[in-house]
Amino acid sequence: MTESIAPPTSSQAEARNTRDLAKVAASGWLGTAMEFMDFQLYSLAAAIVFNKIFFPDVSPVIGLIAAMATYGVGYVARLFGAVYFGRMGDRIGRKKVLYITIALMGASTTLIGVLPTYAMIGIWAPILLVALRLIQGFGAGAEIAGATVMLAEFASARRRGLISSLVCLGTNSGTLGASALWAILAASLSQEDLLSWGWRIPFLASFVIMLFAVWIRRSIKESPVFEQRADVVDGVALTKDRIKTAAKAPELAGTSTIEAALHQKKGKSFLIALGLRFGQAGNSGLVQTFLVGYLATVLLTDKTVGTNAIMYGSLLGFVTIPVVGLLGDRFGRRPLYLALSALTAVYAIPMMLMITSGNTALITIAMVVGLNLGVLSLFAMESVTMAEFFGARTRFTQLALAKEIGGILATAIGPLLAATLTAVTGHWWPLAAMLIGYSLITLVSAAVGPEVRGRDLVRLEDAV
Repeated sequence: MTESIAPPTSSQAEARNTRDLAKVAASGWLGTAMEFMDFQLYSLAAAIVFNKIFFPDVSPVIGLIAAMATYGVGYVARLFGAVYFGRMGDRIGRKKVLYITIALMGASTTLIGVLPTYAMIGIWAPILLVALRLIQGFGAGAEIAGATVMLAEFASARRRGLISSLVCLGTNSGTLGASALWAILAASLSQEDLLSWGWRIPFLASFVIMLFAVWIRRSIKESPVFEQRADVVDGVALTKDRIKTAAKAPELAGTSTIEAALHQKKGKSFLIALGLRFGQAGNSGLVQTFLVGYLATVLLTDKTVGTNAIMYGSLLGFVTIPVVGLLGDRFGRRPLYLALSALTAVYAIPMMLMITSGNTALITIAMVVGLNLGVLSLFAMESVTMAEFFGARTRFTQLALAKEIGGILATAIGPLLAATLTAVTGHWWPLAAMLIGYSLITLVSAAVGPEVRGRDLVRLEDAV
């Protein structure tokens, strides 16, 4: 018996309205905020207290290394989560996967807040910490990709850049929220109270965000693009074998389109997206991570200068991100990518001259501009562009993999290479060269890629 695999008609597809879009936007913002809040909470805890709580029987240096290593395993788990949940999202729908990922992230983060310490249960304490960290990373690996796909597929083509950029605002919200929580605790509690019970508060507080996000995600509708896909029957994507079997019946509508998508040679769109992601993540690793430490340890400026600059830059990002999204809708993805990456490359040397000037005001301005120009602006463009690059049948999987692989490679290689080059040369020029290099990778990737503004996201094949 054969079955029709024609795309659903307008009467079959459930209607969407502004309220549905608002729910999806809030869901994406909250989920991304929670993802970055979780990781920022853990990174700060690993640097401040976890070496003393979970690794007390080793030297302080080894304890810090061990605590940061447990932070790193989360990034490894992200890659596995991207593959597993990405494929699931392409097969059974975006909504179900986003519900699972937010629950995994929220539950694991909350449970970290109730973990017994090394003094209570010995070696089992760090083992449980690593286990929860793996679960947290596993869920986070598809969270931002899923939220990006969902928003892009819900938005109208005319405002897709603006709506998709809201995911990026979640990163600012999460990072600022986690940093503010730890700053309040550090200022109001003694070291003894912080180590005994205070460190648990930020992790337990994330439970409130999780409940709100889960409540919203239970009420959102499935992506209209997923429901309109020609290869989806009864809410589940057909396998290649079933499509090939159905294609043998010439009377079935839509099979030629599906067959063409299945036989498209994959890889070019993914490599372009990977280049766009690698350049943006590389800039992020240098500006948001390495330069903060470089200011304090090499240039010997006050430790608050770099962190304050990142905070001010993140606040400005609440304006920069939607504006860039609007500009992308107005002028196209490719021209904006070319302009932003070229400007970042040109700005690299003046930025480093300002940072090494020793003037606090110049350092702050340099960091704020660098963060918004070379990191947040490109992030806003990345969200919508990568969604438009990929066909509907594999969009979730490819987008998640491009984000995670590009991010892991850039954040793993970048800070280490920057530290090595500055130590060997004793100069700032390698940092400027790396910023230029990352920006050129983004520029070349955008130059060889197509313009995808307004592309029909229901199409199953990739843009190239």
